[in-house]
Amino acid sequence: MMSRRSGSIYPILAVNFVGSLGFSIVLPFLVFLVTRWGGNALIYGVMGATYSVFQLVGAPLLGRWSDIYGRRKILLLSQLGTLASWAVFIVAFALPDTALLAVDSGLLGEFAVTLPLIVLFLARAFDGLTGGNVSVANAYLSDISSDEDRNANFGKMAVSANLGFILGPAIAGVLGGTAWAELPPVLAAVVISLAATLIIVYRLPESNPCVLRKNPERVNVGQVLGPDHKPCFDVEAQKPPLWDILRLTGVPLLLTIYFLVMLGFNFFYIAFPVYAVESLVWSVRDTGVFFSVLSFFMVLVQGPVLGRVSRWWDEGPLAVFGSLILAASFIFFGSRSLYSLYLGAALLALGNGLMWPSVVAILSRAAGDRFQGAVQGLASSFGAVASIMGLVIGGVLFGLLGAGVFYLSAGIIALVFLLSLSLLAAGKRFQPNPDRDAETRQQ
Repeated sequence: MMSRRSGSIYPILAVNFVGSLGFSIVLPFLVFLVTRWGGNALIYGVMGATYSVFQLVGAPLLGRWSDIYGRRKILLLSQLGTLASWAVFIVAFALPDTALLAVDSGLLGEFAVTLPLIVLFLARAFDGLTGGNVSVANAYLSDISSDEDRNANFGKMAVSANLGFILGPAIAGVLGGTAWAELPPVLAAVVISLAATLIIVYRLPESNPCVLRKNPERVNVGQVLGPDHKPCFDVEAQKPPLWDILRLTGVPLLLTIYFLVMLGFNFFYIAFPVYAVESLVWSVRDTGVFFSVLSFFMVLVQGPVLGRVSRWWDEGPLAVFGSLILAASFIFFGSRSLYSLYLGAALLALGNGLMWPSVVAILSRAAGDRFQGAVQGLASSFGAVASIMGLVIGGVLFGLLGAGVFYLSAGIIALVFLLSLSLLAAGKRFQPNPDRDAETRQQ
């Protein structure tokens, strides 16, 4: 069955690519800024969690608004928030890094609170509050995708993001090598965010034609006596009850998988940059090269590989097989051998590239047309909670366990593998069924 709406996916892919490019330019040296301005692994994790805390508030609201007012307007609002956050980020470079508070604790470690760190926290908080762009972009893509090309389209969405993560660290390495150090990459992130805003304004059409145009209670003479069209209005799209969303077939299981994947990944993403700096003694260039290669592997998998294998297997088997490979990949990151580290990166790219687009595609199918934005926003909330836990607890655990955090990530994704066995019947279980969903809402 084809989707009722269709359109070109290239504008939303461009928005996704430019957004990830802007973020990934800053990613390789963010840990260096945090440590230079007084922080440690815990502060680095808390900073990442700050974004997630505020995203937990903003993402569901923005997702619900996109169901009511349209995807394009909310994407624009989110992107403007990102642009403003990078502008705040720049202010940190102009402030003195004098310690306002010094902490030396056996559990929390040794760190100092400085003005630049406070400004960075403010920038990440504001970006998180308006950070519903991923969930709304996924809802947009679902709007314009048919059931036949849904998985391939979400694979292309992942490719567009990973292309940004390939180019971003490379650009950061070039710009960060200048006399101004980390400031040029941040300025580049501002310019790139502005480019994403312009793409939304001039190139991105609205994907959801049924948005709230006016108050349904207000009836004018033209509507009663004339040929005016009936307002496009859906009461349930305004405030979909959480209970109704959670009763959609498969959604609780998929949200649990979503949570665990994000938790395992955030343990890795908080621990590995610090591990690279402290244990492997990597430079900004070494870290940037590693993440560029990792993203390049992901592009290979989520592009040609996923596009080919999705013709042979449904999303369920791909999610199961991918999660098993992904769990195995984290074991290799505890090594100091470059061969083992890059082998782990290749396995991580293969496992994640097969599993994640498949899970997101199944989730979008389970949501149906009515609750697409709300479900994607709720998924972002689950991801935000996982990020908060993973980044904060992961920072503490790294101080206690060191590379042992990577084995913990492997165990969490192994649990995802066991849960994803239920997705083998995804082709039937999660196919939208309006009659069934209507009956569920009436119960």
